[in-house]
Amino acid sequence: MTALPGAGPRIPGLHSQTAAPVPPQQPPSALREITCVTLCKVGQETVQDIVARTMDIFHLLRATQLPNGVTQNHVVYQERYNKLQEHLRQLTLLFKKLRLLYDKCGEMCGVSDVSVTELIPFVGEEPFRPSDLPNVGGLANKECQEILKKLHQKNHELKHIMDQLRNLIWDINSMLAMRN
Repeated sequence: MTALPGAGPRIPGLHSQTAAPVPPQQPPSALREITCVTLCKVGQETVQDIVARTMDIFHLLRATQLPNGVTQNHVVYQERYNKLQEHLRQLTLLFKKLRLLYDKCGEMCGVSDVSVTELIPFVGEEPFRPSDLPNVGGLANKECQEILKKLHQKNHELKHIMDQLRNLIWDINSMLAMRN
C-alpha cells in the first residue's frame, strides 16, 4: 500500500482535500453591539495613545542636540526628523480618531455640547445651589444639601493642607537660600 505524497490522515466527513476552509465563528463578545460605554473605553485608550506618542516626541526632542555650529552627521538628523514627522502624523490620526469617537458617542448618548462655563464655575459666579434642581422630593434635596455640605468641608480641608504645604515649601526654599 503506497501513500500519496502530501496525503495525511483522513478526516471523517471530509471527502476532498481541496474543500474550502470553514471560516472560524466569531465569539459572542465580538458580535455585541457598540454602546456608548465601549466607545468611551476606546476613547480612553486613544487618549492614552496620544499621551504616549506625545511623550515619545518629547523624549525624541530632548535627545536631539542643537547644531550650535558643530558639524554633525546629516543622516542622523534626517533620521530623527523623519521619526518626528511619523510621530506627528500618528498623533494627528489619533486626534482625528478621538474626534470621531467623541462625535459618535455624543450622537449615541444624546449629549449635546456642554459649554465650559457649565462645567467649571468661575470666580465670582454663583455656585450651584440645590434649589436650582426641580423639586423631585424632600429626600433627594436633603441628600444633595448634605453632599454639598461635605464637599464644602472637604474643599476647606484641602485648602488648609495646600496652605500648609505652601508654607513648608517656602520654609525649605528659605533655608536652602540661606545655606548657599
